[in-house]
Amino acid sequence: MARWDIFCSVVDNYGDIGVTWRLARQLVAEQAHSVRLWVDELDAFVRLCPDASIGAECQYQAGVEVRQWREPFPVVEPAEVVIEAFACQLPPSYIEAMARDGTKPLWLNLEYLSAEEWVAGCHGLPSPQPGGLQKFFFFPGFVAGTGGLLREADLLTRRRAFQGDVSAQQAFLRSLGVTRQAGARLISLFAYENPALAGWLDALVAESQPTQLLVPQGKVLGDLQRWFGETQLAPGDQRHRGNLQIHVLPFVAQDDYDRLLWCCDLNAVRGEDSFIRAQWAGRPLLWHIYPQEEGVHWDKLEAFLALFSPELPPEISAAHAALWRAWNAGRGMEQAWSDLQNAWPTLQRHAESWCDIQADRPDLATALEQFYLNWLSYAA
Repeated sequence: MARWDIFCSVVDNYGDIGVTWRLARQLVAEQAHSVRLWVDELDAFVRLCPDASIGAECQYQAGVEVRQWREPFPVVEPAEVVIEAFACQLPPSYIEAMARDGTKPLWLNLEYLSAEEWVAGCHGLPSPQPGGLQKFFFFPGFVAGTGGLLREADLLTRRRAFQGDVSAQQAFLRSLGVTRQAGARLISLFAYENPALAGWLDALVAESQPTQLLVPQGKVLGDLQRWFGETQLAPGDQRHRGNLQIHVLPFVAQDDYDRLLWCCDLNAVRGEDSFIRAQWAGRPLLWHIYPQEEGVHWDKLEAFLALFSPELPPEISAAHAALWRAWNAGRGMEQAWSDLQNAWPTLQRHAESWCDIQADRPDLATALEQFYLNWLSYAA
């Protein structure tokens, strides 16, 4: 058992802390490591872990020691493995302590997920640092030569059992105030603000098949309110228009969010954490990628589509890509949605197939553990 420190600076509300909290729990539960998770905004952490205390300097949750990351940073002994998540900057005093340590720790920069081709070439590369330290770049990814995706060992077994149990799904949805209508399509919506939403909602209203749209609290609620002409929508609220029923849900803990994804026929997700979890749900998804300066996020979007789509028939691949592009461009959802409607059985099969392909690769925590063991062997 080794001591691991994971540093998380909350940048985009829940994506960064979502990934690091899942990783910390898995390293404890499956790799039997001692993990400290340093978080600079505990209010975001408490949303994901409702049992946590927002005011505690130090607390234990799911076997993880969760610490508030404040300045001045406390005097602590560096861990044997140090992860700075998503290029956050370690406290200078902590780096100095690492440099003073006779046995230098393994220092990893856990990068953002990307399907771009250059990622495999950069994964695991060293970066010499002052004080005799060395940092390594660790890239999650979808292909051999990368660090894989976050996935608990029993995740797919639990997911498939839940999806095969209609009673369990109904009970879970009722706990959120949702009763599934016979013949209705269930869609979850977790997205950034998006002007394309209004057109998509108009299309859902006019469809012959009923749709129940499940919307956890988040940034997209403002667009939903404007479409309905209301000043505020809160958890528990329900609205009808045409063949569309909207349910506003509370923000739920991570395990419950997984179950929500497992219940739905389509999951609209955002950022990184929910994007990964939607893939493990084995259902079609719609990704709202985090917008970046100079439009560099489009390269990441297109790189993923290029990996995801080759096994689809060309016409379905083109329609699927057009929907994702329309959603991320903020316009054109009405036509793009209509063009894809006859493809759902194929997309459903492909989503499960894609999940199986990714599950054949080592998961992120296992890849990190193997990198650490290889590093120990090399250092010896």
